[in-house]
Amino acid sequence: MKLADMQKSDLEAVEQQLLAEFEALKGEGLSLDMTRGKPAPDQLTLADGMLSLVGPGETAGEDGTDYRNYGIVEGIPEARRLFAEYMGVTPAQIIVGGNGSLTMMYDTLAGAVLFGMPGGKGPWKRAGTAAGSGEGPSKVICPVPGYDRHFAICERLGLEMVTVPMLDDGPDMDAVEALAADPDVKAIWCVPKYSNPTGAVYSTAVSERLAKMTAGAPDFRILWDNAYAVHHLGDGPAEIPDMLALCEKAGNPDRVLMFGSTSKITYAGSGVAMMAASEANIADAAKKLSFATIGPDKLNQLRHVRFFQSMDGILAHMEKHAAIVKPKFDAVEEALSRRLAEKGIADWTAPKGGYFVSLDVMDDCASEIIRLAGEAGVKCTPAGSTFPYKRDPADRNIRIAPTLPSVAEIKKAMEVLCVAVELTCARRLLGRNR
Repeated sequence: MKLADMQKSDLEAVEQQLLAEFEALKGEGLSLDMTRGKPAPDQLTLADGMLSLVGPGETAGEDGTDYRNYGIVEGIPEARRLFAEYMGVTPAQIIVGGNGSLTMMYDTLAGAVLFGMPGGKGPWKRAGTAAGSGEGPSKVICPVPGYDRHFAICERLGLEMVTVPMLDDGPDMDAVEALAADPDVKAIWCVPKYSNPTGAVYSTAVSERLAKMTAGAPDFRILWDNAYAVHHLGDGPAEIPDMLALCEKAGNPDRVLMFGSTSKITYAGSGVAMMAASEANIADAAKKLSFATIGPDKLNQLRHVRFFQSMDGILAHMEKHAAIVKPKFDAVEEALSRRLAEKGIADWTAPKGGYFVSLDVMDDCASEIIRLAGEAGVKCTPAGSTFPYKRDPADRNIRIAPTLPSVAEIKKAMEVLCVAVELTCARRLLGRNR
C-alpha cells in the first residue's frame, strides 16, 4: 500500500514500527562504507598476475626500446595498439598515459581554459574573467544526475555548469541542442555506457544528434567518458555507437574526446588511462602534454599489454569481475524491491553494468535519509553529489555504490538504507521534519 494513501493513525503506527527497527539496527554497531564506487579486494586480486610480468631483463619493447628511460609521451606502441582496439579507434588516434582518466580529463579542460582547443578562437573563459567584456564564462552541459568528479573539475576551473535531465537513453537532447546553440557553451559531459549513477546506455539516436547538432562554439567538445566500457553484470557489455565515426560522418571530426582507463579493470591506483580523438586533437593534446611530462610509466603499460595480450583477454578478465559484482547488485535490487516497491516513496534503476544504482526518493528527503543511515553506521554518498555544486534542487537522488562491501555487508547496509527511506518518508507525509 502507498504510504500517502494511509490514514494518519495507520501511518503513525508504521512510523513507530520503523523507529523501533531503526533503533535495533543502530544497536548493532555497524560500520559500512558505500560512499564511492571502489573495486573490492577480490576484484583487485584478479590482476595480481600482472605484477610478475616485467622483471629484470624484461623491460624492452618489441623494437628493443628500453622502457625504463624517458620518452614516448603518447604511450608505448604496444599499448596504443591494444587500447586503440579497446576504444574503437586507430593507434594514431589515441594517447595512453598514467594511472587515471580523471587526470587526463582535468588536464584536457585545464588546457582548454589556458590555451583553447583546435578550431576555437582562444582560451575558454573562466567565471569572473570576462567582466565588462560583454561575454560570459564558458559553460559546460551536465546531464543530471551525473558524476560528481566531472562537476568538481568544472567548478575548480571556473567553468559554469548548466544542467539537462538524464533520460533512459542519454541526455534530453532537445534541452542539449537548445543550450549548445549558445557560443559560450563549450562542452558536454557524457558517460555513454552504464552512466554514473543511473546505468543508462546512450542510444544511437542520441549519439547521432550529439554528433551532428549545431553548436554555437566552433570548438565545442563532447567529453565522452567511457569509464565502464566493458563493465557488465553478466550478459556481456552493452553496445554503443562509434562516436568518433559519427562525428566524422557529421562533418565534426574534432568534436569528441573519448576517455577510458583500466582503473576498475586491473588496479584502481595503478592502471593505465587513455584518450582517443581525431588526429588533430591528439596532436594538440600531445603538444600540451609534452610540457608537463617526459613520458608516462611505460613499464606499467607494458605489464598491462603482457597481462591481457589482446582485447579477448580484457573481455575474459571482465567476466571474472562480473561474477564478483553481480551478486552485490542483486542484493541491492532484492532489498529495494522487498522494502520499497509499490509504496509510492521511491524509484530506482536496475543497471546492466557499471558501478552504481540510482535511487530517487520523495522530494526533500535524501539528506535526512543519508543522515539517518550514517547514524546507524552506513556511510552513503552525500546528498546532492550527483548534481553540480552539490545542489540537488529536489533533494531526492541517492547514489548507491555496492561494489566495495561484501554481499553480506551489502544486505545489512541496504536494510539500514531502506528503513531510513521508509521512516523519513513516513515522517514527511506526517508533516514532521524528523
